[in-house]
Amino acid sequence: MAGVSGCMKYSMFIFNFLFWIFFPFSFQELEIDSRLFAGVDMLIAVGSIIMVLGFLGCCGAIKESRCMLLLFFIGLLLILILQVTGGILGAVYRSQVQYYSAFSLMSSQSSYQCCGLLKGPADWGKNFNTPLGSNKICECDAENPSTDLCTSFEGRLIYKTQCISHPLVLISPSGGYVPTQAPSGGRHVDSEAFKGIRDIEK
Repeated sequence: MAGVSGCMKYSMFIFNFLFWIFFPFSFQELEIDSRLFAGVDMLIAVGSIIMVLGFLGCCGAIKESRCMLLLFFIGLLLILILQVTGGILGAVYRSQVQYYSAFSLMSSQSSYQCCGLLKGPADWGKNFNTPLGSNKICECDAENPSTDLCTSFEGRLIYKTQCISHPLVLISPSGGYVPTQAPSGGRHVDSEAFKGIRDIEK
């Protein structure tokens, strides 16, 4: 029993130590592309908490400290509860997030006089003809619309250019901010941000 106990103790120490050392590097890959994400501060906070928990797990396993191991267990339990709560809230409010994301996209399109991201009105799917508030999607509301600015599509006058050619920030259905810029800006984003709003119910 003593040998098994020692093996478990050192195994717990090694795994917690490795997790504590290598976990911060998982954020370095996301640093450039996720700098403007809404949830990045929360992820950093969670990462810091996990690092502290890993340290408690290491010390508690080596010193066989019941206090440290208890704190380690409580911390893991709290993280589990937060993850479950976040998943439930995300599922419950997903439709609301998608709906208000559509309004954000509408505002961006009106400001930059563009329509869609890569495929124009096709990015909106079946919701293209669904009014959002008092405005119609991609509606060209210029006083004297020219052929360079507007074009006819399904009997409506809409903006001609796609929004990928303009610098703007889109709010994706997942709640994060997706930075997009003209191709010369060095950033790239595909039409994934539009997928979640194609099937928004009125």
